[in-house]
Amino acid sequence: MPTGPIIVGMTAPVNLTAALASFDDVYSPRIVARMNDYDVRVAHTLGEHVWHVHEHTDEFFLVLDGRFDVALRDPDGTERTVVLRQGDTFVVPKGVEHKPSSPGGSILMFEPSGTSTTGDRHEGAIPDHVDSTTGHAL
Repeated sequence: MPTGPIIVGMTAPVNLTAALASFDDVYSPRIVARMNDYDVRVAHTLGEHVWHVHEHTDEFFLVLDGRFDVALRDPDGTERTVVLRQGDTFVVPKGVEHKPSSPGGSILMFEPSGTSTTGDRHEGAIPDHVDSTTGHAL
């Protein structure tokens, strides 16, 4: 009889390079792992996303490849852009309006399961190349 803890739901390792190579869609994240009630997602980035906000959760980004910019809008309407390159991380605090854009790259995100890629609310029409989703299975 085992004397140590029993690990339930353990899965095989996921290679992020292989995961990203398995699809081409941009701004259409794939769920590569789940941890507690969070999804670990990867996505290709290219072009402009949409201004949006997550009212109740922070959003964590890690740039795996290329460049990823995050425009931020303060409550007074002032905008600034954070430029991220490979290996950079950034957290958009909950309630902050933001608009990602990229000349091309890939990112990893941590978000609570069920979080929409276009937030709790967004500004304007969602571009055709942006997938408004809570993530797709890998």
